[in-house]
Amino acid sequence: MQTYTEKTVIPAFPQASARVQALLAQMTIEEKAAQLVGYWLDQGGEVVAPMQSEMSGSAPSGALADITRHGIGHFTRVYGTRPVDPAERAAWLWSEQRRLQTETRLGIPALVHEECLTGLAAWKAATFPTPLAWGASFDSGLVEEMALSIGDSMRELGIHQGLAPVLDVIRDPRWGRVDECIAEDPYVVGVLGTAYVKGLQAAGVHATLKHFVGYAGSRAGRNHAPVSAGPREVADVFLPPFEMAVIDGGVRSVMNSYAEIDGVPLGSSAEYLTELLRERWGFDGVVVADYFAVAFLEIMHRIASDRGEAAQAALTAGIDVELPTGDAYLEPLIERVGAGLFDEAFIDRAVLRVLTQKEDLGLLEAGAFAQGPPAEIDLDSPRHRDIARRLAEESVVLLSNDGVLPLTGTSSTVAVIGPNADRAEALMGCYSFANHVLAHHPEYPIGFEIPTVADALTAEMPDARVIGARGCDVEGDDRSGFAEAVDAARAADVAIVVVGDQAGLFGRGTVGEGNDSESLELPGVQRELVETLIATGTPVVVVALTGRPYAIGWALDGEHRAAAVLQAFFPGEEGGSALAGVITGRVNPSGRLPVSLPRSAGAQPYSYLHPRLGGPSDVTATDPTPVRPFGFGLSYTTFAHDLLAVDEEVSAGDAFRAVVRVTNTGSVPADHVLQLYGHDVVASVTRPDAQLLAFHRLTLDAGESADVAFSVPTQRFAFSDRSMVRIVEPGDVQVWVGADAATDVTRRAAVRITGAVHALTPVDPRSVSSEVIPG
Repeated sequence: MQTYTEKTVIPAFPQASARVQALLAQMTIEEKAAQLVGYWLDQGGEVVAPMQSEMSGSAPSGALADITRHGIGHFTRVYGTRPVDPAERAAWLWSEQRRLQTETRLGIPALVHEECLTGLAAWKAATFPTPLAWGASFDSGLVEEMALSIGDSMRELGIHQGLAPVLDVIRDPRWGRVDECIAEDPYVVGVLGTAYVKGLQAAGVHATLKHFVGYAGSRAGRNHAPVSAGPREVADVFLPPFEMAVIDGGVRSVMNSYAEIDGVPLGSSAEYLTELLRERWGFDGVVVADYFAVAFLEIMHRIASDRGEAAQAALTAGIDVELPTGDAYLEPLIERVGAGLFDEAFIDRAVLRVLTQKEDLGLLEAGAFAQGPPAEIDLDSPRHRDIARRLAEESVVLLSNDGVLPLTGTSSTVAVIGPNADRAEALMGCYSFANHVLAHHPEYPIGFEIPTVADALTAEMPDARVIGARGCDVEGDDRSGFAEAVDAARAADVAIVVVGDQAGLFGRGTVGEGNDSESLELPGVQRELVETLIATGTPVVVVALTGRPYAIGWALDGEHRAAAVLQAFFPGEEGGSALAGVITGRVNPSGRLPVSLPRSAGAQPYSYLHPRLGGPSDVTATDPTPVRPFGFGLSYTTFAHDLLAVDEEVSAGDAFRAVVRVTNTGSVPADHVLQLYGHDVVASVTRPDAQLLAFHRLTLDAGESADVAFSVPTQRFAFSDRSMVRIVEPGDVQVWVGADAATDVTRRAAVRITGAVHALTPVDPRSVSSEVIPG
């Protein structure tokens, strides 16, 4: 580990107000360090972070007033570590903030951060669909509306920073954290992630991008495993969503990835955290460490011999705040400065950023906590539930249907079977409070209404006879419930079989952080249960409630396939009702796959964004082709794309116009996700066979047509050239409208990009605009 020398480059100081500069000038080094760390009041409790039990031994003990005598930067998960009554906790928090104002020398309150990926991770707070369901909705406006409602709840509780969204691009569905991700397409991730940032920050809560960068590209989908991505994959796949959220979304916080890329941990990478993020993209917010990531530089990556060296590496690289505690940035860092091994200027740089953030959030105002918290707090209001319902309904994907759906009969007998048919926890993701924390507290109720699929179907079909059976558990090999399930199916006109995952952390569940998988078969004996029920001859509708895509081609296309298959990615508190609505036809399914549905685990990693040699060919015996492609989704109606008019020529760096006419050719109204794809015909490096250029969700009545106009910047065809400069290259490209990424389209429009090579800069547009042309 290189120690500080006089040759070390002293950091450039960020712009700061006179008030912030005056505060810094008064600070002792202990007060400075205190502003760069969090304090986790309940750290010794439930395990909600990697290696938390091992790390908790270093937490400071004693009275909170003594621990925070020099001040504190963050309070870590005040509401989200154990079940606490929101109103009571808010009253305590306001009191504690006033104590920091009046009893510490400088009177600086704490910044409070919480998880908020599927809604605020707090007891009794609304739980929305998981990010993979956002991706399935292809609805950035609704994601922004959801984030605004989450932010309003957080601000009401005195929370200032949310640790979301996750902008990792899915590369391998075996990775346990897939349910936290939005899609396998960088553009979809960027558009929806930026919408989340805008919504949360419109409420006055700072969003935090996770995990910068490349975390999802780990070898074999194993959590914290090394990433072997080349610089072009990093630049062209992993980075664009972050660039969009930083430059277009104005995000105020970024969190480092636990990963290492080509042997360099991201937590120690000035190349990414300073040179790229700040100097090239102009980010002027705060970089926070993922939980224990600074200490991990010593104990996992082993690029530091102790906590002091780890602190130096992280702070020099550009991590301003150590979360969730101060293992490295307190005593070890102070000792290193005192020994002349590290320049205090790096600490000053980070403190200026932290104090500026607190100033922006209003925490430095004398009356910041004078009024007190609200007397009544409703974290699951009708507004929350309406948004949760609409997003859940838009995210359900119909994968196959032989005509059994929708169930229009009112007096039939319906069997509702399966391990996820009557479990509320099966509707929620890993970072929901129920699965993240309440799993440790079974004595507590979830705290809000969340009807199961069985509950919702019973309510949706009041004239039907609904019978139930579990059949089996999500995990394990217990088949003792098969007989009851078979009897239920035989007694019914149709069997709804709800299978899938249980989200959890670090071995508690089948998907979620630390729950990576070697197999993409349904967990336990669930496939056997479904096949046994199909063999009864009763029409079987499979509902997959999962946090990752599974290899379920046998249920879709096999000789003994199911009558219909629905995919729902942890659709949240209104997910049961959304699924019931789709099954009965009250809701016309409009979700589209945000990730390819895999053929097998052995075909991974796979992405639809592959060059010619990344797909099937006669030079290999293996076939990576997914059983359902990215963007796929059926409806209870049909659509036709009758017109594609595209500008024939455009200069590199400019935008071309593409107009598409879409018609609902069926008999019922429906939403349609219009997908515009492109392909660079000949390029100086290999390019994907198909690339999503743009998408637009619209509603059409039966027989209705609409023209949708896209303005497509040529930058959507940008890539890193052989000198690793991102460019738009002149030449021919093809553009087409597809039902998904693999549709065989006979009519493609040709566009010629002319002029000189265009090198991208941060001011280049990154998004496509679209509008429905008035008819």
